[in-house]
Amino acid sequence: MRTGIAHLPLHYGKAPSWLFQRMKSLAREITLFIIDEYGSEEMLRRLSDPFWFQAFGCVLGFDWHSSGVTTTVCGALKEGLKGMGREWGFFVAGGKGRTSRKTPREIEEICDQESIDGSPLIYASRMSAKVDSSAVQDGYQIYHHAFFFTPSGQWAVIQQGMNEKSRYARRYHWLSEGLMDFVCEPHWAVCCDQRKGGLNLVALESEKTRQAITTLSHERPEFLLTEGKKAIELILPKGHAILDEEIRLERLEKTFVEIHERFPKNFEALLNIQGVGPKTLRALSLISELIYGVQPSFKDPARFSFAHGGKDGHPYPVDRKVYDQTINVLKCAIERARVGDREKMEAIRRLRSFTGVSWSA
Repeated sequence: MRTGIAHLPLHYGKAPSWLFQRMKSLAREITLFIIDEYGSEEMLRRLSDPFWFQAFGCVLGFDWHSSGVTTTVCGALKEGLKGMGREWGFFVAGGKGRTSRKTPREIEEICDQESIDGSPLIYASRMSAKVDSSAVQDGYQIYHHAFFFTPSGQWAVIQQGMNEKSRYARRYHWLSEGLMDFVCEPHWAVCCDQRKGGLNLVALESEKTRQAITTLSHERPEFLLTEGKKAIELILPKGHAILDEEIRLERLEKTFVEIHERFPKNFEALLNIQGVGPKTLRALSLISELIYGVQPSFKDPARFSFAHGGKDGHPYPVDRKVYDQTINVLKCAIERARVGDREKMEAIRRLRSFTGVSWSA
């Protein structure tokens, strides 16, 4: 099971209509095949694997190295599976830009229709987005958030951030299975092309900083403002790695008051407070370093085939005839399997013996 982060160069434009329509069909058939063969939880595991997801995008004919593979593949999955969630036990919410901000409402609507307790799922969606946009400050602004879940409450998140200066996007993968803590090493393995420093409050090495920040959150706002000014005066002139821009403490006073009134019991509860964002956490990190002598981690959380061609013609143009044949083969196999004839499903499964690749159920 791999979950983590992937780096991709920013590419502008979108998939042509003829390709996106085929991507929807093929993404649907592949997903239904995997669910029928292994179960919906296995599909979540594969989506949470950045390597598998990248290969999935390649099979669908999108650019292997483009940031658009994330938004387009997730969009194709959501459109392709529309109206089939109840039958197959697999639901998709969220998307790009404004749609990403509607994710909690979409989850709630689906759960109401299916009589599922949606509160843990909504919390997971919000907290995963909050971690990657505020607790991990690596220079990427989240603009895409897709949430996949099953009726049993298992879930996976694929979200992407953009760094306009480097013209790269970073993709974050989450999986509920095995997730012990939202704020301590929630990403298990990572695929990327480049690495950089940045404030990482969910690193294992930041545990003492998380404890110190929680302790500080119980202090009066006036105390935080006073100590914050000292921290900025003493630390920032040395080129401290914690800042990319100036902290304006007077603008954080309202947030400090809210934090003090809420009296969070731990760092996760603090992070969940509305209004607590990157600047608030950077300020509290500075103050905790000044008062308690604990330093946060600046470790980048990032650690680490073309079946139908690619949209931009690499390694070769998409072969529409072969693409349509693939869709029809999978669709036919799934339809036959549902009425008891699994011959085609078994034949496709036997193809693995020629590739030497296997996935555990």
